[in-house]
Amino acid sequence: MKNLKELSERRAAAAQAKEQLLKKFGAAPKSSDPDMVIRRAKRVEVAAARETRRADRERSVQENLARQTAEAEAIARAASAEADAREADARNRIARVLTDEAERKAERDRRYAARKAKQR
Repeated sequence: MKNLKELSERRAAAAQAKEQLLKKFGAAPKSSDPDMVIRRAKRVEVAAARETRRADRERSVQENLARQTAEAEAIARAASAEADAREADARNRIARVLTDEAERKAERDRRYAARKAKQR
């Protein structure tokens, strides 16, 4: 009858384990216990501090992104202004070359006309 003894021992051990679990949970502090109230308040406080830090971090990231965007826009505007200035300088240089060329041609034509007028 060894098997029956083992079965009864196992049953008794299981019943004893259940009893111990019930005692453990029965002895657990209630939610209205002052220690539990203090712990809950601390957890709420920690969670609020964590949320504040997360919000600060998010705000910092947004400010950094806005600053980088503003810097990029300023660099783009400066590059555009520089390109416009170079283009205007090139146009002025071309206009001066064309004007000088027209003046030289007019002077050459005047000298040619004067020389022809002397020959007649």
